[in-house]
Amino acid sequence: MRIALIADAFPPIRSSAAVQLRDLSLEMVKQGHQPTVIIPSADLESPWSLDHMNGVQVLRLKAPRTKDIGYVKRTINEFMLPFVMLHNFRKSPFSEELWSGVVWYSPTIFLGPLASVLKKTSACRSYLIIRDIFPEWAVDMGLLGRGLPYRFFKAIEHYQYSVADVIGVQTSSNLAYFDVWVSQSKRRVEVLQNWLADSPNIGSTIKIADSILAGRTIFVYAGNMGVAQGMNIIIDLAERLYARRDLGFLFVGRGSDAKKMRHDAESRGLDNVLFYDEIDPTEISGLYAQCHIGIVALDPRHKTHNIPGKFLTYMQAGLPVLASINTGNNLVELITQENVGRVCTDNSVDTLEFLAKELVAEVSSSHNFDIQCKNLSKKLFSPEVAVTQIVSALNE
Repeated sequence: MRIALIADAFPPIRSSAAVQLRDLSLEMVKQGHQPTVIIPSADLESPWSLDHMNGVQVLRLKAPRTKDIGYVKRTINEFMLPFVMLHNFRKSPFSEELWSGVVWYSPTIFLGPLASVLKKTSACRSYLIIRDIFPEWAVDMGLLGRGLPYRFFKAIEHYQYSVADVIGVQTSSNLAYFDVWVSQSKRRVEVLQNWLADSPNIGSTIKIADSILAGRTIFVYAGNMGVAQGMNIIIDLAERLYARRDLGFLFVGRGSDAKKMRHDAESRGLDNVLFYDEIDPTEISGLYAQCHIGIVALDPRHKTHNIPGKFLTYMQAGLPVLASINTGNNLVELITQENVGRVCTDNSVDTLEFLAKELVAEVSSSHNFDIQCKNLSKKLFSPEVAVTQIVSALNE
């Protein structure tokens, strides 16, 4: 199949979405398909550029900047994004291309118009991959009220859904959110598990053995540190476990709360905590090989449910997880049933401290976490399963 794969992130961007799109497109090639990744780029001087990556065509289209800018400017630019992309797409060698299927990835919620045009001109089916439900999660977090901006985002969201023949959500808990859409449109929503391709250990620029945490059992968090993660409780935990000189906390990444967390740890005098800026995704395996327990954090105010990409990376590396997440999240049941860590849902540092100590004791006693985590990764989170499911939906 000739598949148009639309997103707003792809390597060399270092986000989890970029890694997922890379793995998905490469698996499409592996299964005999011809994917073309279509992404915006604010840094292009020409309307478009075409790259090739191991059989994947990557079409970059000049578009407004939507990252690392103010909320108002970002909203305006994201609204314009699909129309500018479409304008420049029509100047590219793919302007007359007929696709066998159109797949697009959300967030962002603004790519619907571009997906719609490609779908209509090719008279093909479309598949929407949703990894978080916006604007609902922003309302849950208190970042957005239910006034005019909310109604604007809801209109964009509903249009995006109207373009899709099939929607793939992260967890079964998300299915109920689409009940009305399914009943009105007679289309389908299904669970599409996250995915992550195997990644070889090529080492890491971060060397724990050369740091103040050398020789300790390491709790690691690698990824975005923002409002949605609710990371304050993890710093509280590090303070509670300060007297345990056999334990250390490593935070790698960026985000709106990253500087605040660093300052908080410094003001408390925590020398059992280290911070590093984000690293290349190819270094993650090398980093995790030096660690023992992965940290998953989601703000307890969340009412929508997702399985963070970092959870997949921990499972693939054989690291059990210590999770502080929202009640009702499908991840609670998954961690518990598969016995791949400990999970706290009451947002209590007392509970989290107890679970952390319990998990450290099991890790230290050579519990078989490594095998259990890796088996779960292979069973649920492979790109092969995801591509097979998407292609099946496009062929219906």
